[in-house]
Amino acid sequence: MEKLAFDIGNEFKLGGETGIRQAAGYGSIGELISAILPNIYIFAGIILFILLIVGGLMVIINSGKGEQEGVQTGQKAITAALVGFLIIFASYWIMQIIEIVTGIKIFESGL
Repeated sequence: MEKLAFDIGNEFKLGGETGIRQAAGYGSIGELISAILPNIYIFAGIILFILLIVGGLMVIINSGKGEQEGVQTGQKAITAALVGFLIIFASYWIMQIIEIVTGIKIFESGL
């Protein structure tokens, strides 16, 4: 039976060719941020997806029951998810603008 395994350092973009950096750690704060930031965007997208599904289900289920409070709660969850998405989307493009203006590659850690 073959084992199913993967290298977390490579999957989460935290390591270079040798895997997760050894005892020396990251060379600078910029390298650490460059390694973490793309993963934050991935997790934010997952949370957005979950909130949209849960909020939509709350609206559908509670509207079928005729409960207005539950429908409003579902609508608030969907609204919060979309506002959060707009904030994350804006922050991504702000980071892109900073890359262009400064010439520093933020999303490429260089590990």
